[in-house]
Amino acid sequence: MKPVLFKLAGIEVPSYFFMLAVGFVLATWLGARWIHRIGKDKEVIWDLGLAMVIAGVAGSRLLHVLADGYFWDYVHVCTDPARVSWHVSHAQCLGSDIRGVWDETARVCHPRERNCFAWAAFWAGGLTYYGGLLGASAYAVYFLRREKFAFWKAADMAGFVVPLGLAWGRMGCFLAGCCFGRQCSLGWAVRFPAFSPASELHARSHRMAHEGLVSLPVHPTQLYESAGSLIIALVAYTVVNPRKRFDGQVFLFFLASYSVLRTALEIWREDDRGGVLGLSTSQWISIGILIACVVGARKLRDHARRVVAAAA
Repeated sequence: MKPVLFKLAGIEVPSYFFMLAVGFVLATWLGARWIHRIGKDKEVIWDLGLAMVIAGVAGSRLLHVLADGYFWDYVHVCTDPARVSWHVSHAQCLGSDIRGVWDETARVCHPRERNCFAWAAFWAGGLTYYGGLLGASAYAVYFLRREKFAFWKAADMAGFVVPLGLAWGRMGCFLAGCCFGRQCSLGWAVRFPAFSPASELHARSHRMAHEGLVSLPVHPTQLYESAGSLIIALVAYTVVNPRKRFDGQVFLFFLASYSVLRTALEIWREDDRGGVLGLSTSQWISIGILIACVVGARKLRDHARRVVAAAA
């Protein structure tokens, strides 16, 4: 775990955002090259990519606030900070990063002041991938229609560059210590440092004496997802794209395969997440996306057949 990757001119550069930025630049660059090869304007992809970052972060943050189980914390930090409890150490609570109020009786930390804009502070952590995907996709539909750009051709490009960018983002999650897995005894299990999200959860659940200890061994679910995303990108580009029968097929392959991957990985994750009826928020979204992919594939395939028949 290395939350701060390096310092530049005295400014700390968070590992997560650095890896996310690398993934974005790489994915957009490859997408622009691919679009240029098929005779389309690559500048559209650069403009789209930058706009999608903003829309994606907004959607990612919004879904985190609404669905990850912290909604009332964000409400209370604005209305009554004493009702918000942070399970950190006494030293962390009073340190320069938090500057909270320590409750010795409950041994928890409370925010010192009201903050009605805490929900918007995405740089403090708390981003949900599916929220980013939905937000970025919604803006892409608007942008590409405005630019009169073939939407499903651009979507097929996204089908292999987005999982490539996601692979880098999940490596950033690993360095930041978020999105960790359940406790296990496998040979490749990892331990996160003291006061990491994993060690704090293990202390809260009384599996360790306190959060100042190295975490128990857990599944490196971030690396599982990174590897899975790379495989999806490779298959989408080398197998599905050359053999696609209709525009949109590569994108739907990415959505469906990632949904299956994410549904499986949620079984091994243990970080704080919202859920209903025994399934996490991400699993419910994955199920919805899988259904949409089946319906969408049928419609796009039938449309492609009608176009071919009309041309004949």
